[in-house]
Order: sequence, then C-alpha cells, then structure tokens
Amino acid sequence: MSLFDKFNVFLEEKFMPVAAKVGSQKHVQAIRDGLVLSMPLTIAGSIFLILAFLPISGYDEFMKGIFGDGWMGKVLYPVRGTFDIMAIFGCIGVSYRLAEKNKVDCLSSVALALMTFMILTPFKVSFMNNTVEAIPLMYTGSAGLFGAIISSIISVEIYTWFIRKNIVIKMPENVPPAVAKSFVALIPTLALMIGTLVVRLILENTSLQNVHELLKVILTTPLKTLVGSWWGLAIIIAVIQLFWIAGLHGSTIILGMIGPVLGLLGDQNRLAYEAGAEIPNIIGGPFFDIFISLGGGGGTFALAFLLAFVSRSRQLKEIGKISVGAAFFNINEPIIFGLPIVMNPYLIIPFFITPLVTGLIGYFSVATGLLPKLPGISVPWTTPPLISGYLASIGSFRYVILQVILIVIGMIIYLPFFKAFDNKILEDEKM
Repeated sequence: MSLFDKFNVFLEEKFMPVAAKVGSQKHVQAIRDGLVLSMPLTIAGSIFLILAFLPISGYDEFMKGIFGDGWMGKVLYPVRGTFDIMAIFGCIGVSYRLAEKNKVDCLSSVALALMTFMILTPFKVSFMNNTVEAIPLMYTGSAGLFGAIISSIISVEIYTWFIRKNIVIKMPENVPPAVAKSFVALIPTLALMIGTLVVRLILENTSLQNVHELLKVILTTPLKTLVGSWWGLAIIIAVIQLFWIAGLHGSTIILGMIGPVLGLLGDQNRLAYEAGAEIPNIIGGPFFDIFISLGGGGGTFALAFLLAFVSRSRQLKEIGKISVGAAFFNINEPIIFGLPIVMNPYLIIPFFITPLVTGLIGYFSVATGLLPKLPGISVPWTTPPLISGYLASIGSFRYVILQVILIVIGMIIYLPFFKAFDNKILEDEKM
C-alpha cells in the first residue's frame, strides 16, 4: 500500500468520523452560528474606527473644525455600541441558536441567558453617596465573551431540562400564549437565578472574584497561548486543512470554535490602537483572511488563477473561468468540490502546504516588525485580497505588497502538482 493510500485510509476510517461528529455537535454549531450575529455589527463599527484614524495629512484639523476638539470620541460612539457590547450579542446569538436546536422557546431562552450572564458579571451600586458603578465594559466586550457563551449554554440546557421533564407551571387554555410561555419559564428562571447567585457568592470569596476571571485562567490564557503562537497557528491551519480535505468546511468548524479567542486578541489590539498604546497581539481580527485564506481555504486564489490562465485542459480551463471570480471574493467551493480537491491525490498536498507557508510568513513578517500589527479592524471575509490588507491595516501598502507576494508563492507551490493534474485530464480528454 502506497503512502497516499495509507493517508486516504487514515482520513476515511479515523479522521472523517471524528471530524463529522465535531462538525455536527450542537453546542459547537450554536457557538459558530450564534457569534455570526455580531459580525455585521463589528464590521460596521470598524468603518467608524477607520474614520477616526484615517492617515491623511490635515484630517485631524478638518474634523476639529466640524466636531470640535473631542471629535474622535464622537466618531467612536458606534464602536462603543458594537465592539464594547460584543459579549451581549454573543449571549443573545448563542442562546437563540441553541434553543432552536433544542426546540424550546427562543425568546425565553435568550432572556434566561442574559439574566445568567448579568448575575455572574460583577457590578457595584452604591446609594449612600448617590453614585452608581455600572458593569465594566471589559466584561460586556470581548473579555466577557467566554462568560457569555458559557452562560448561554448552561441556561438553555437547564431550561430545556425543566421543559422536557415537564417541571413547569401550566396555565389554563384560555390564557394568551405569550402569558402562558412566561409562566412556563418561571420555575427554570428561579432555579437558574438561585444557582447563579450561589456561584457568584462563592467566587466573590476567592481570589478570582468572578466567573470571567475564572474562565480567563481555565480557558482564555491557554487558548491565547495556542492561538497567539506560531506553532499553535501551524496546528490550527493543519487541522483546518484536514477538515477541508475530508470534505468538511474546516474554516467554519475550527474558526467557529476559536473565534472568541481571535475576537479577544483583535479587540485588545483595537483598544490599544485607540489609546495610542503599543498593539499587543500578532494574531487577531482578520489575520486568517489576510494571510491564510487568500481566495478561500487552502489559499486557492493562486490555484484558480492557474486553472483559468495556464490550463491546457478544456475541462480545467472552464472550471478556472467559473472559479476565479468567486475566488477573488474568497469563495472556494467551486474549486473544492468542482475539481475536486477533496480526496484528490494531485492537489491535496499543495492545498495542505500553501496556507501553512503563507500563514507562517505572515506571522513572522509581523513578529519581526516587517509589517505593523493589525489594529483590530474587522473586514468582511469576502473582501478581495489586496483590498482586505489595505483596509485591515488602515492604509499600510506593505500588507498589500505582501499579499501579492503570498499569492505568487501559492502559485509556485501549486504549479508542479497542477501541471501533473492538468496533463492527466488532458490525456483523458484525448481518449
């Protein structure tokens, strides 16, 4: 049995069953789909972040003439209403999607999840001197995202358990449905309220103080170490590519799971950039879109270009014409399933290697200071290469140049494998 045959056996018998289970796990799907709720909001908020820091000579004086000396704070108001309450959006989105999968009332589930999150989140109110200390924005923003996710999952699962065990208050049939549903949620609400309060009171008597600090120790710090290191980045890219090769959407599955950490790293960069401080993180925000997914998973813009303009085979040239436009907007399904790349002995090797090479080049380019660190700007994943680098870096042409270089490197990696595949298809066409 050849090495490739052994690899195929491993994918089919060992990896694919595990990958399918991970991809279909309801909590993973709820987190992935629920966090999408905040995507358009943070992208829109990023527009105002760009407007606040446009690198144009005389721009500051121009804006002061319109809005006054505090113009930047006014322009950043939408950022406060998006990035700074990211955890609340996450809580709503994840609880809603999980309630859909559990087939329980979504509105009640969202209300319970928000209640749980708010009870667990520290705040202080003092009426003695007429001062009020509200919830810190750090816990409603990216730093509270893990707490929001855990609150959502636990509250919805407890609510679902009470519903399925029929431990609820049932109202007469003539009571309006909306009122009846609110009473159905009463017992689960009290149970969650008491349980959450007990957890909060216990944590307040420890050095951790609250659930967010506990999750930082248990989850955030280890995951930040993994996601923020070059070796962790390589592992993540490799797993994503294995999912793709097995026919599953690796980017959606894996980035959906580590999305909260990437969001946290990106938001830390944003806060530092707004404050004029040193940006802390190499990876975060749109790092994957800029360096790794050039044309989609596998860096397939390079392959789409070769298919469209270098192929001798009529079949591959037609696929290239169809796929190159989609790849320009980072959509690679026509290539993944049209060639296909899935289980293709000619193309899975460059498909696996290309994003590893481009991702690590991007990482070390930032780590060595060749490129400035990303300031936490969110750009749509469909933003074409070159444009995405320019926008995400707020006008750094060095990102644009590197993206061009990475696409060329991708072509060089794909070229020998592509030629062998093209020759094979060409021979088939002549038969």
